[in-house]
Amino acid sequence: MSKLTDVPKRILIGRALRSDKLGETLLPKRIALPVFASDPLSSVAYAPGEVLLVLSIAGVSAYHFSPWIAVAVVVLMFTVVASYRQNVRAYPSGGGDYEVANTNLGPRAGLTVASALLVDYVLTVAVSISSGIENLGSAIPFVIEHKVLCAVGVIVLLTVMNLRGVRESGKLFAIPTYVFVAGVFTMIAWGAFRGIALGDTMHAPTSDYEIKPEHQGIAGFALVFLLLRAFSSGCAALTGVEAISNGVPAFRKPKSKNAATTLALMGGLAVTMFCGIIGLAMATDVKMAEFPAKDLIHNGVAVGAGYVQDPVISQVAAAVFGDGTFLFIVLAAATALVLFLAANTAYNGFPLLGSILAQDRYLPRQLHTRGDRLAFSNGIVLLAGAAMLLVWVYGADSTKLIQLYIVGVFVSFTLSQIGMVRHWNRHLRTEKKQAERRRMMRSRAINTFGAFFTGMVLVIVLATKFTHGAWVALLGMVIFYGTMSAIRKHYDRVAEEISADEGPSDDSVRPSRVHSIVLVSKVHKPTLRALAFAKLTRSDTLEALSISVDPVETKALKDEWERRGINVPLKILDSPYREITRPIIEYVKGLRRESPRDAVSVYIPEYVVGHWYEHLLHNQSALRLKGRLLFTPGVMVTSVPYQLVSSEAAKKRAKRQQNWSAPGAVRRGPVDRRPKEPSGKS
Repeated sequence: MSKLTDVPKRILIGRALRSDKLGETLLPKRIALPVFASDPLSSVAYAPGEVLLVLSIAGVSAYHFSPWIAVAVVVLMFTVVASYRQNVRAYPSGGGDYEVANTNLGPRAGLTVASALLVDYVLTVAVSISSGIENLGSAIPFVIEHKVLCAVGVIVLLTVMNLRGVRESGKLFAIPTYVFVAGVFTMIAWGAFRGIALGDTMHAPTSDYEIKPEHQGIAGFALVFLLLRAFSSGCAALTGVEAISNGVPAFRKPKSKNAATTLALMGGLAVTMFCGIIGLAMATDVKMAEFPAKDLIHNGVAVGAGYVQDPVISQVAAAVFGDGTFLFIVLAAATALVLFLAANTAYNGFPLLGSILAQDRYLPRQLHTRGDRLAFSNGIVLLAGAAMLLVWVYGADSTKLIQLYIVGVFVSFTLSQIGMVRHWNRHLRTEKKQAERRRMMRSRAINTFGAFFTGMVLVIVLATKFTHGAWVALLGMVIFYGTMSAIRKHYDRVAEEISADEGPSDDSVRPSRVHSIVLVSKVHKPTLRALAFAKLTRSDTLEALSISVDPVETKALKDEWERRGINVPLKILDSPYREITRPIIEYVKGLRRESPRDAVSVYIPEYVVGHWYEHLLHNQSALRLKGRLLFTPGVMVTSVPYQLVSSEAAKKRAKRQQNWSAPGAVRRGPVDRRPKEPSGKS
């Protein structure tokens, strides 16, 4: 790599790491928690608001259902966490839901889960970043005025941080995540103390607002549907739970135990924060509306289009700490930052899943390899590009994006739990030890309940969110499924096509003869070198081939050929339409038709130049010829390079770069001065 690109690369992502340093990048639980659980932990910043937004359709009177919805979300969270603790113990290799479904339900189910997870990871980045921009925009008008630009900038920044490696990005993300968790717990504790011990009456900034119901007197089935829709919106708190099961290989040993412990910690923290914020929102009389400009009423008048509706967590913090106080500002800043960093869950899950899928030949193989910093760089860049596209299409509007959310999560949840039930059934048929059987039956019961509950939620989510945008997520899943199926079919077809036959075949049998052709335009040094090399190969037939586009130049070539006494027959092909490529291709194909058992070797003299712009002036005909000849069976193409003087400059540059080390690339001095490492040979 040239110095021009290596310097900024090393400054941005750091020195390259050797493959044997992979163990040093593994994560302890204190770092793994913010790395893999920042999404479900940060979702408490917007999940309570989504519940209240849906309930506001029926007016303030429907808010009294929010605690019951919170209870349902808590039960679901504990169910999912308990189920995934079984997953990480049974499948510690990092395939997560995909591996469980693929192993126990078949490739189609596995591919469905993979499609759902890939879509959800992209949406996680888009939703988290957009929500963080909106939280930050409530304090900085410039951010909200340029939402898309700022969101794309944050995605680029997160991408660079993740390209530096999982461990380094984890260290960067740990502090704001823990500050956010500590801030929310402090707010809940102080709010409870003020309300219960001191008897203070706390008021949110919107406590004296009124909500104009979109539908008056909702009852019966309509009310049930509304509550189910509010519940499905609250289920956004569960997004990202599956990332830990996908990221088990990134944990330190014992991997499964550490992953299961991290899952339990994440579940306990997320549930406590979610319930606490819902409770304080009720106590401080927070008001939220799906369409605040016309549905929020203040002093008898709609607030209008200029009103900016602050998130629930911001309103609760203003009521508990006081608007503009130090703790309020700290929590607001930590909330915005942790929402940005919540996307890190996807940055760790998407590339790892992409690597596993690439290994199974469902995605391009480039996604399987690690980059300079032992991170799956290609997957990280692909995720960033897809998320930026979504942010641009939806204008970084979290309210619109969140309607696409959680469909993929519950598809993977449900199929994964069904797969785990079949996993335990299969093992129970062969297990004889009673203690192990009791453990397996207990695990099967947990996964069975998880499959039932998450399946029921999936139906609710599809029924309540389909027309509100969930169909886009389903379409994305179908596109991913179709693309990955096509990639697998291509790889399978190529593998079958190139597999070596057991007996002799046309590819292994030596050709009858080799017919060599040296392409000639003039008699000069590159031509003479190509002729000399072709003679060295001792082909059965050797001839020089030239295309006649100018009679004068053709006659001069013949005369020079005879004058020098070159003992290689020169064949001239007429080209009345002044084409060069087509006559050569047709001539070569003609040789193949006449003697199908013969191999044809074409030698093309090429100039080696030292500057990029010189490539535009040379070798264009050679490039076109090579491109066409590649599609002709039985034809070998050999480039015979001739180094021009300008190539010496390129050689000197390459030598300087070989002896130069980018900042941070080498710690023990230049490469050529390092002591040689043992070869491993005895």
